Amino acid sequence: MRVIVKPRGRTRAAVVAFAAMAAASLVGTGLIAAPAAQAATGCRITYTVNEWTGGFTASVGVSGGDAAVNGWTVNWTYAGDQRITSAWNATVTQSGQAVTATNVAWNGSIPANGSTEFGFQGTFGAGNPAPTAFTLNGVACNGAGPTTPPTNNPPTTTPPTTRPPTTPPTTTPPTTTPPTTPPTTGNPAGCGSAAFCDGLESQSAGTAPSGNWSVVYPDCQGTGTATVDGSVAHSGSKSIRVNGGAGYCNHVFVRANKDLSTLGTVWYGRFWVRHSTALPATHVTFAAMRDAADGGRDLRMGGQNARMQWNRASDDATLPEQSPSGVALSAQLPVNTWNCVEFMVNGGQGTLSTWLGGSAITGLQADGVPTHDIDSQWYNHTWRPALTDLRVGWEGYGNDADTLWFDDVAVGSSRIGC
Repeated sequence: MRVIVKPRGRTRAAVVAFAAMAAASLVGTGLIAAPAAQAATGCRITYTVNEWTGGFTASVGVSGGDAAVNGWTVNWTYAGDQRITSAWNATVTQSGQAVTATNVAWNGSIPANGSTEFGFQGTFGAGNPAPTAFTLNGVACNGAGPTTPPTNNPPTTTPPTTRPPTTPPTTTPPTTTPPTTPPTTGNPAGCGSAAFCDGLESQSAGTAPSGNWSVVYPDCQGTGTATVDGSVAHSGSKSIRVNGGAGYCNHVFVRANKDLSTLGTVWYGRFWVRHSTALPATHVTFAAMRDAADGGRDLRMGGQNARMQWNRASDDATLPEQSPSGVALSAQLPVNTWNCVEFMVNGGQGTLSTWLGGSAITGLQADGVPTHDIDSQWYNHTWRPALTDLRVGWEGYGNDADTLWFDDVAVGSSRIGC
């Protein structure tokens, strides 16, 4: 059997804001019968833990091996006194120390050499030893496959989730391919020397953004929509309106078509955003950038525990850390008003800064020196990002929806300002 266990071992205070989410989704007791589908030879289960005093979250990766799996159940037994309190992307039940996790409607099918993920939150008293024996549909995962999922077979359609959010899959390409040489409209006033800047005034109200923009639905497409709004704007008369639905597949993004990979190692970004629903307790994203130096995974800006946060999709690291003290050092994103959001990412030094309304946010600064409650988790390994694109929109990893408007979006090699 080959089981990959990757505990982070990070001690922190219990995340107070998780309590509401956990109470709303307490798992029941009892066992769920495994579906008839069989696990393939070489199945693999990964178990990644992020813990604090008395509590933890875990991400569980499921790979069927060399044949497709249609419907799955994963079983394991704890050696300690862990109790699971809530779960996402799987139905998880516990009887004593025995745990059963069964797929939900959208992630039951795993192609050959593909994978999916689910997660849960729990508590413990005396200790939190990771389980070492897993079965998939009653078959012991015996290590016939490689020690890590194959890099040439991207994950399937399982959505990333709440803390810790899973690594987003990349099976389905965006539905709209940007032109080889995208059209440009020139920088409007207030953009300085930005390499890309658009106030949306060249767009046609009531249509999907085009020209400088492509509408994309990473991995799956649901009810999320993006249109040009001719009645709401920060400047001029137009903006991009994003209707982001609850549930992962109801996401939507608009991507700047300009090739930003030549911008250099230092990126400054600025956009104005207005939204109608306060940031929720669960993890959401409203801006994302592909990081070529991190396996093409996203660097994501969004929120969790009702405050703004950065999230690194490759390992679920957050900035700030999601302890009560860390969350308090971030900021809420006010609703029903235009907010100027700025960021700086220095790939050469591995640093990051964030401003809201022109003021720096203490908890959203990664200065290269690990600081407890802020960026200790962020620097759990060397981080030297190489960003290649910019997308704004909505992606919720729980049951949270929002309506957002974006305007005056700019990216450059020096600070653009509000």
